[in-house]
Amino acid sequence: MVIGKSILPKWMRAAPTSTTRKIVLPELLSESMRMKFSTGFTLLDPQDLYGILIAQFPNMILHASISGQRTDTEVLLLIHGMGSSSTAWKSLLPHLDRKFMVVRLDLPGHGKTPLDESQRMDPESLGDAVVLTMRSLGIERFHAVGNSLGGWIALEMAAKYPQRIASVTGLAPAGLWLTPFKSRYPGAAISQMLASSLRVVSPLLMRYEWARKIGFENVSPRWRQFSFELCLDATSALASSTGYYPAWEALLTKRFDEKIDPSIPVTIIFGDSDRTLPAETCQARSLAPAHAKWMILEECGHAPMWDHPDEVLREISLITGLAQ
Repeated sequence: MVIGKSILPKWMRAAPTSTTRKIVLPELLSESMRMKFSTGFTLLDPQDLYGILIAQFPNMILHASISGQRTDTEVLLLIHGMGSSSTAWKSLLPHLDRKFMVVRLDLPGHGKTPLDESQRMDPESLGDAVVLTMRSLGIERFHAVGNSLGGWIALEMAAKYPQRIASVTGLAPAGLWLTPFKSRYPGAAISQMLASSLRVVSPLLMRYEWARKIGFENVSPRWRQFSFELCLDATSALASSTGYYPAWEALLTKRFDEKIDPSIPVTIIFGDSDRTLPAETCQARSLAPAHAKWMILEECGHAPMWDHPDEVLREISLITGLAQ
């Protein structure tokens, strides 16, 4: 299933007119909103629907890729980090698809989801967009796994929508810093610009070890073990991420400060060699839920699913109750 457009079609983004055209309202409204317009599907004038959707849904429907089991199974949501895309999870799919219905999303301005200027890019608002997207797929409750910014989003969803989140696995989650950032990393712009400028020749460059070293030595101590496909996917995702800077700007002066119900299992995994979110400044255990399982993996960088896929798969199986 491919979903990547704003919830409002183009003809509705302009000011509503007096047209007599009728459309069908999908069952995306909350129960309280639907009660006002009978049940199931309701025929509304465009003027009415325009106002309702703007008020109810200031967020986007994100591009979704679905794989794995489709019936009588747990739903596992995978959320990538800033400057990445849903391709970041490719290496885990053969294993996860055997146990779960797997949903991978592209955040706004990443992968196949376009950047929409009306979409707020802070982690809480992105969490709202994720929940809305899952509802549009008919999925009301799911396990959330997120890397970096995706991990922060998963934590925000668990705090705000406890009835929808079955568990959270944060892989090097952002937001766990005592002192929020006031400006972007000095190297952030350089990395994105370099990836963008070399995008055309990346398929050639990523075949050389010296090029992979430049791109991934700061990401992982195990960069030499990364496949050509993983490196090319990651480089291409960063090069095309129009949402990279908006996401960076939206997290400045913020951190994760919410409470998560103890009934929601939480596992947080960091690497001992994470240069992106180092332990000294960005891994404040006091900001994590008190009941969270906290793990540090050896010889591991900012993407534990790349450096230690077997460990990550094991923890996902444990927290979802599907460990064999």
